[in-house]
Amino acid sequence: MPSSLSDVGKQLTTEDLTTVFIGQNIVTLDPDLPTAQAVAVADGRILAVGSVDDVKAGLGDRAYRTDTTFDTKTIVPGFISQHAHPLLAALSMSSEILSIEDWELPSGTVPALKDKDDFMTRLALAEANLESPEEVLFSWGYHFAFYGRLSRSDLDKISTTRPIVVWMRSCHEFVLNSAALARGQVSQGLVDGWNVTAQEQSNLEDGHFWEQGMFAVLDNIAEMVANPEKIQAGLYVMRDYMHSKGITFGNEPGGILSKPVQDMINSVMSDPSMPFRWSFMPDGKSLVQLYDDDAQVIAETQALTSWFEGMTEFHSGTVKLFADGAIYSLAMQVRDPFIGDYHGEWMMDKELFERAFRIYWDAGYQIHVHVNGDAGLDRVLGALEANLDRNPRVDHRTTLIHFAVSAPDQIARIKRLGAIVSANPYYVTALADQYSKTGLGSERADQMVRLGDVERAGISYSMHSDMPMAPGDPLFLMWCAVNRITTSGRIAGENQRVSRDGALRGVTLEAAYSLGLEADRGSIEVGKLANFTILEDNPLTVDAVTIKDIGVWGTLMEGEALAVGEGGTTKASLIPAQTEPERQGIAKAAIEHAVRAIHAHT
Repeated sequence: MPSSLSDVGKQLTTEDLTTVFIGQNIVTLDPDLPTAQAVAVADGRILAVGSVDDVKAGLGDRAYRTDTTFDTKTIVPGFISQHAHPLLAALSMSSEILSIEDWELPSGTVPALKDKDDFMTRLALAEANLESPEEVLFSWGYHFAFYGRLSRSDLDKISTTRPIVVWMRSCHEFVLNSAALARGQVSQGLVDGWNVTAQEQSNLEDGHFWEQGMFAVLDNIAEMVANPEKIQAGLYVMRDYMHSKGITFGNEPGGILSKPVQDMINSVMSDPSMPFRWSFMPDGKSLVQLYDDDAQVIAETQALTSWFEGMTEFHSGTVKLFADGAIYSLAMQVRDPFIGDYHGEWMMDKELFERAFRIYWDAGYQIHVHVNGDAGLDRVLGALEANLDRNPRVDHRTTLIHFAVSAPDQIARIKRLGAIVSANPYYVTALADQYSKTGLGSERADQMVRLGDVERAGISYSMHSDMPMAPGDPLFLMWCAVNRITTSGRIAGENQRVSRDGALRGVTLEAAYSLGLEADRGSIEVGKLANFTILEDNPLTVDAVTIKDIGVWGTLMEGEALAVGEGGTTKASLIPAQTEPERQGIAKAAIEHAVRAIHAHT
């Protein structure tokens, strides 16, 4: 990285006017200069940081202008969405959201459901507000465990003529009304033609289809859920939502392996109108399953580079693998038995996991591994240690994703092996109360996501939302990690709370480090990209319980100021689908990818 203004000046290729931005507080995350009052920017990069006088003096004879737009704001490094799923977010955010939590969208806050009666009332209102009688009413967020069973007969009370499709909060189940079943030509004869498991995971009488039954019915209903126009509209909602939360860069872990679907996503996300950049990490699990030859696995992984352009990019040199099952369904692998009728699952068989780890390790990849339980973590750390012994590597940054349940003895092992952590602190807020009663018991539930131990051990950690498994809001994630306040209002595992500085680093500099991007992103230092998030207050000094309530003015994206509500107004052209089968294929592949992406979490 350039170390001085003169070094940066040598790298500049144009003579664009330099801008000196003034902030009430500039939190740099540079240990040599933690705070500043001014930052000089040219050609999208940082020229100088410091006091107003020092920055201006350092520019010498260079022409500049002073911008005081942020002189009452706090400027922090640009927020990084370390791990989120744009397509899944697009589908859920463009629906009629009726969910277990509040969703604060640019168009306004959608409050959480109170109960099933509230769902029925709000769904009926949404139906009444639709203008075209042919339009499908598509809703996301209902949860059987919270509000009770939902069936075709319930939805028929809303309408028997308009198709209604409800996608459960888990994204693994559909409930359809009679009109939706009729439009999709879903009959008993159709269901009888499915395989035995798909039939067992379907209930036509209730209009309920789950797991393999859901995949089976997709052939008939995909366009009601995810036609190309709906996907594109949802991507715009996702774009504006994430910009409103101050995000300047994001990553999809386990990227899409369907070229038509990726083209559909790129029609929005590659466009210059995007207010942030996004990278796509390859899905090593699927690639290793597809190819028996190790060299071909790597060749096919690298071939995905050509799928991206503009504001999207292939995250070369990284890959995502999977260990155990989900936290939301208590399917992770744990050392001590669950409390209640739950059991762990493996997302990849041991032989497949070890082969994949070896292939990508030997090719020099940074390996990100989805892992939720302490027994699952034992498997991952065992594979890491075996490969380090067999083929030593320095600075491998093997990343432990989610990090729901771990044991105290594993912290020292993580440190010794050089792994890093990317955690979802929302698990504590959303699940600790319920899992104290069932599943984990109070001790394990309250110690979930033990980032306090990780921080004290000096292990690099970042935080992610896994949007839409948690709201894609970095300030909210900071609040979760710093406070560990549950839905009941209590503090779960006070000893695992992290520092504010650590939490801010977790959505900026450490998030960049976890993706190998710290040379350009994550802190406000000379030579780095001028990517800043502009806040109404300082998250390091406000009352800790108000961190999530800090307003976001917008972002500075490679030197361009983008206020919330003003960036990304251009609409890209829809990727043309020439035939109905092509449209249906895009819709089906999109839903299948979305479900695969979420399968690891539910």
